Formats: sequence, structure tokens, C-alpha cells
Amino acid sequence: MALCAALLAMTGILVGGCGEGGDVGGTHPDYGKALAGTPAPLAALHRQETELLGGGRQAFEERIDSLRGYPVVVNVWASWCGPCRFEFPAFQRLSARYGKRVAFIGVDNEDSEDAARTFLSDAPVPYPSYSDPDSEIKESLGAPRAVPDTAYFNREGELVFLKQGQYAAEEDLRDDIERCALAEDCESG
Repeated sequence: MALCAALLAMTGILVGGCGEGGDVGGTHPDYGKALAGTPAPLAALHRQETELLGGGRQAFEERIDSLRGYPVVVNVWASWCGPCRFEFPAFQRLSARYGKRVAFIGVDNEDSEDAARTFLSDAPVPYPSYSDPDSEIKESLGAPRAVPDTAYFNREGELVFLKQGQYAAEEDLRDDIERCALAEDCESG
């Protein structure tokens, strides 16, 4: 009986810990207001907010190419990933804050489409995510097996920095956006 109680308590801790720290499903910025007046290439991303797109690596790379002239931040995530859920609210807030100058794109890695769509409906973002069930996009970024990861592309469409693992604090993500996307100082950083 004590063993059963201990297992139930452990299960509760593990399940409860998956989303702990993140406000997934909570409030998010008013994207329409925050991103009003965005330049056309970035506005095209915003019109696809929270969509899960197919097309694999080719479609993803074509999108990166279409965004030349703008820095791009790519968040690789999965709905089942606790650390991804933890950092997602920071991506919600900072994509609203920087989305007029920086392109944001998601990559949903090794996830079921139903679970990903449900997650995105609970945690909307002002940009689309590409479905990556076989990790082709993730591998093209040079990312390791685990998620989350965040890739930064410069204005010429070149990958300049890959942050492996979750952002522990929103300030760390903000600093990398300012350093790698806006100042484009990642090559030396």
C-alpha cells in the first residue's frame, strides 16, 4: 500500500512537472496590436500564426530564403517536451516585442500533428511552425537529438548560432535575440 502511494505521488510530480514554470494556456500578448504595421515579409508570417505547416526541410529552407533581409529565430519544440513548454511563454512575449524586426519560426519535432495543434491552440504564437516528424529540419540545423533548440539566422540567411537546450530565463532569450538577431554579433560570441 505504501509502495502504491509512493508511486502515485511520483507520478503526480512527474506529470505536474512537465509544464511547470511555463504559462502555457495562460494569457498571451495581443499580437494584432503588438505587430500592427509589420513589413510585408514578416506580416506574411504573422498571417500564418499558430499554423502547423508541412513541406518538410525544403519548405522550411525556402521560407528562410524568402526572409533574406531579416534575421530569423527558429525555435525547435515538441508538445510533449517539458522544457519546451517552460520556455514557450517567453517566445510568445518576445516574438510580439521583436516581431516587427525579426522573423520567428517554429519547428515541431517528432510530434503528432494532433498533439501539436492542440498545444498551439492553447499557446498561440504569431508565427507558423513547420512539422518535422522525422527530424530532417532539426538535423539540417545541426541540432542534437533532444529538444528544445533555438537557431539564429542572419539577414543573409546563414545559420550563425545554435542554442542547445532550453532557455532558463526569458532574459537569456532576449539577450540572444538582441545579440544574434539584431546586433548580429554571434560569430564572435
